[in-house]
Amino acid sequence: MNTPPSFTSPLGTVIADHLVLKRALGREYVVESSVFTHLDRFLGAQPSDGSDLTAESFARWSATLVHLTPTVRRNRMRIVRNLCLYRRRYDPHCFVPDTATFPRPHVPVRPYLFTEQDIVRLLRVAASLRPSGNSPLHGQVFRLAIVLLFTAGLRRGELVRLVLGDYDAAEQTLLIRATKFHKSRVVPLSRDAAREMDNYLRQRRTLPHALHAPLLCNRRRGLRPYTGAGLGLGLRQLFRSAGVTTPSGRLPRVHDMRHSFALNALLRWYRAGDDVQVKLPALASYMGHVSIVSTRHYLSQFEPLAAAASERFARHCESWLVTSLLEGGER
Repeated sequence: MNTPPSFTSPLGTVIADHLVLKRALGREYVVESSVFTHLDRFLGAQPSDGSDLTAESFARWSATLVHLTPTVRRNRMRIVRNLCLYRRRYDPHCFVPDTATFPRPHVPVRPYLFTEQDIVRLLRVAASLRPSGNSPLHGQVFRLAIVLLFTAGLRRGELVRLVLGDYDAAEQTLLIRATKFHKSRVVPLSRDAAREMDNYLRQRRTLPHALHAPLLCNRRRGLRPYTGAGLGLGLRQLFRSAGVTTPSGRLPRVHDMRHSFALNALLRWYRAGDDVQVKLPALASYMGHVSIVSTRHYLSQFEPLAAAASERFARHCESWLVTSLLEGGER
């Protein structure tokens, strides 16, 4: 267990109490603790008359972050602002940063929506990957990764943390353990994804296969799971080899497969005539979201979704509109 940092600046007690509260609520607050440690050391190095957090000292501290991207700077400044809001509960006159002084938020990157044709090309390239001493199941690992990312909407980190015991072959489900937001969930696989999993596991038996062994593994320094960075690098190489690029000619992000999963789920429901609003909570649970607010982030006005919604509106309201127009004409 990591030893919690000690805070020595005049703000130290507030920081420590804030961390105790958040961790008692189940939050790890690893990034936040690192930001607070940096702030605490900065304030501790200031003259005694300026070591508390004020508009001036906050501006000086923010200036030490100029080497970071605007998005990272904004996030770290937001973390300190949340600390100040916590402090204001019992100190109404304490300084709270104004978000208007923060770097402007970046324009969200429009996700690339993988098509079935893209996936076919990626699987074809994955099948051509040759095994190596470090990666005896090179092609099989990336084939399964593509299938699970696209058909189950897993996060990349969730995928690389899977162990063999997380797959229930009888139920054809995956157990996703304590992931983002500290939520565990059971993910049913599609029939095709379960078939891919079973095929992979038959070949995976050539390697040690204890229940706690990594599902996606390589032999670098022994049997080890892929890291998120290593899997991402391999997938981007597949995108390049398969010629899968965004309209601007860039490589898609691995996370775009999760966006594609969410959109495809909604399109299927629209086309089947299902009540999408009723089904959104089920999609949120499947994807491991705290609420449907997070799920809606993945569904921001994509053209195929807007077209499907418009088509349904026209189908359900056409007769009513015609009747209303006719009755209006008769009057």
